[in-house]
Amino acid sequence: MTAVPATQPRVAFTDEMKAEFKALLGDRFTTAAAVREHHGKDESYHPNFPPDGVAFATSTEEVSAIVTLCAKHKLPIIPFGTGTSLEGGVAALAGGVCIDVSNMKEVLRVSPEDLDVTVQAGVTRKQLNEHLRDTGLFFPIDPGADASLGGMASTRASGTNAVRYGTMRENVLGLTVVLADGRIIKTGGRARKSAAGYDLTRLFVGAEGTLGIITEVTLRLYGIPEAISSAVCPFNDIRGAVDTVIQTIQSGIPVARIELLDEVQMDAVNKYSKLDYKVAPTLFFEFHGTAAGVKEQAEMVAAIAAEFGGSEFTWATRPEDRSKLWQARHDGYYAALALRPGSKGWPTDVCVPISRLADCILETKKDIAESSMLAPLVGHVGDGNFHLVYVIDPDKPEELAEAKRLNDRMVDRALAMGGTCTGEHGIGYGKMEFLEKEAGDAFAVMGELKRAFDPENRMNPGKVVRI
Repeated sequence: MTAVPATQPRVAFTDEMKAEFKALLGDRFTTAAAVREHHGKDESYHPNFPPDGVAFATSTEEVSAIVTLCAKHKLPIIPFGTGTSLEGGVAALAGGVCIDVSNMKEVLRVSPEDLDVTVQAGVTRKQLNEHLRDTGLFFPIDPGADASLGGMASTRASGTNAVRYGTMRENVLGLTVVLADGRIIKTGGRARKSAAGYDLTRLFVGAEGTLGIITEVTLRLYGIPEAISSAVCPFNDIRGAVDTVIQTIQSGIPVARIELLDEVQMDAVNKYSKLDYKVAPTLFFEFHGTAAGVKEQAEMVAAIAAEFGGSEFTWATRPEDRSKLWQARHDGYYAALALRPGSKGWPTDVCVPISRLADCILETKKDIAESSMLAPLVGHVGDGNFHLVYVIDPDKPEELAEAKRLNDRMVDRALAMGGTCTGEHGIGYGKMEFLEKEAGDAFAVMGELKRAFDPENRMNPGKVVRI
């Protein structure tokens, strides 16, 4: 089990404080145990740390008022979107008030001519794309969960489309942020480039609510491709699949998605989503472009796959077939857990330079094979990122210890290969020790930034950096 970082002494939450929050928000502030429990845990194996109260905000100004009241009483503040994070990022380690932005669901502005949109932080990626459906535009960043866009910005999320469209880092143009003292600032803007001052937008993207609370996000949009086609290709072995990915990327073929599922994950996906694909290391592809461009891309990738032991592509061209395929991929986490009913998942990820991907995956698979762990592997391998889910019984300390040992080895391996301890899950408190190892002296600089923005350490304390 990951050690819980020390935070400042817990401030007692009094009836007088509760009355002040009730006066501000009415029934949208609650101390009900069930609501607090729901807001004290994400989808990971990390234990539940409920806040003292939960405030449901509806606007930036209301978030500012809540933060100002928390500052008055020196209460910690934990932002909450949909609760789908994976490294304990929403745990109220020192108590305090959770600010839930899920009611902030307004699409504030769409500019089709400029290919951008501004939304409140509680809008989810699926809600945004539903809103955009008649404009011919879409937002491509798609973590497996239907996460809030504020949360996606806070964790620097990515997903299956990142190999072509990038991550939240590349697709956030500007933010509205509430700082620890209640001030409201705007960063960035709608211009596609700027040389004006510090890039505060990139500072808040990925800060996981430790520097401020994101309340509005301005995002890049993209035209829906003329043609979209998906394909599934099994391989004789995992090296052949990974070498296909490397050759595809190095050849400059603009694939939209390349996802790797090992044989364990394919078995899980078949059973959970009622599919009948071959149980073998498998690549899921998607191609975007003109009809001619998609055909050319597919032919080039099929030829590369054949060189490395790939079988003939199984195509999914109808929208309903593509949706079924990619929903199965996004449900991979739940499929893994279904292999062992009653289990919990310890999800983790690393990212390495594409040239080291095969070595990193094969050495990781060797470790798993030599252990007693069930750990399906899946990856956004087009950008060198892959994931494991250690399927564990959390009541068995020996399984937690073995999962930690394997995870430590995998992260150390990725760092030694010039990679990172997390490609998209973030740090929370689950990977703080790895961030310190990865960042070196820069870890102390991160702490200095944290103190500058949040001198009392009240913004999501105990996450990302140690104070």
